[in-house]
Amino acid sequence: MKKLTFIAAITLLISSCTKDDYIPITSNLDAELLSVLDDASNGEGTSFFILPESDDYANIPQDPLNPITPEKVALGKLLLHETATGGVPKMEEMKGTYSCASCHQAAAGFGAGIRQGIGECGIGFGIRGEERIVNTSVPVDSIDVQPIKSPTILNVAYQDVMLWNGQFGGTGTNAGTEASWTEIQENFLGFQGIEVQAIKGQKVHRLQIDDEFVNTFGYKELFDAAFPDIPESERYTKNNGALAMAAYERTLLANRSPWQDWLKGNTNALNEEEKKGAIAFFGKGKCYECHTGPALNDKGFHAYGMGDFENTSDALLLFNANMDKVKRGRGGFTNNSDDDFKFKTPTLYNLVDNGFYGHGGTFTSIKEVISYKNNGIPQNTEVPTENLASQFGTIDLTEEEINNMAVFITNSLRDPELNRYVPETIISGNCFPNNDDTSREDLGCD
Repeated sequence: MKKLTFIAAITLLISSCTKDDYIPITSNLDAELLSVLDDASNGEGTSFFILPESDDYANIPQDPLNPITPEKVALGKLLLHETATGGVPKMEEMKGTYSCASCHQAAAGFGAGIRQGIGECGIGFGIRGEERIVNTSVPVDSIDVQPIKSPTILNVAYQDVMLWNGQFGGTGTNAGTEASWTEIQENFLGFQGIEVQAIKGQKVHRLQIDDEFVNTFGYKELFDAAFPDIPESERYTKNNGALAMAAYERTLLANRSPWQDWLKGNTNALNEEEKKGAIAFFGKGKCYECHTGPALNDKGFHAYGMGDFENTSDALLLFNANMDKVKRGRGGFTNNSDDDFKFKTPTLYNLVDNGFYGHGGTFTSIKEVISYKNNGIPQNTEVPTENLASQFGTIDLTEEEINNMAVFITNSLRDPELNRYVPETIISGNCFPNNDDTSREDLGCD
């Protein structure tokens, strides 16, 4: 697509150069936005940013060792939300009260809805997880609370490693990091990050998916359908449960957001303010240099000097966490000082649903984050200047551009229908994503 000269015509028909995507231009803003998108995509146009449909498996990035199938997705959808998987708690009375979705639930954009995710020994839910708190009546070392903000699992198909430091994943981005896998033997299985996280996370978060779980809670038929080529004696395992959850997670795509509608030709999907925000995002703001492609993320790690849980007084207590390693981000995994304080680029879709921003959750509004990056004054003074991202403090946005960009990220990138990815019920009949007494009351299960 050639750059457009902005004219006053009411209706023009512009096509991208790689696909038959036609955008009816009804304003100069649409024309300008198409122009900056063309530059930001190296000439690929709107198609470069379009997410596939969630059942279009051929076009969803996947692990060649774990091809997506409808049967795996159906099983994984249930397992991720199944509170009966909370089968090996430290506190016996907490058995069956938590799940993967305790920290990755749709109402919070598949994040936790609170600053620190809480698995076992959490109580309550609220509306989107915002009222979940630590059960203070239990021993401190029994509480499964995270030392860093729980990253969303929305759009994770577009990244091949997982966690803020990218330590999970045995291929691609993590090639050459094998010396750092001593405590992550699962990486040697050769799976990508989503699969490794689903395997590793079961032990870390005290989950049980095995033959006993399958037979006790009625999952045998679903495992049989998902893994028919695996001998029955090897079928009902945590690894296969993980592969099913990973297949499901890859289908969690924010493809019904207004921005996706605009990219597909509905120029009325965004208002004037949102279009101006998108122009700033893909133009002067240089956000696309990290937040790119369909999921608006990349496979890199960047330092913006954002604070950690230690930097503020309102974080929960930290348990069993090596905070020096956590704070160093990618460097804490690779032990390469050039990687210190660099964290994985997150997707920007449905950010507003979670309410906390940055790896340490030190921001509570999207505008705050944009202003912070624009001003270029790091919260964490330990970060070496040479490690800071080149865009930090160098983009010089106006207040109007900041406001417009915040509106674009808040509204245009929010898929309002994520509940379509949530099961109506789970096979155990338990309440989900949490099954403690307070959550059951909040969620209307009693």
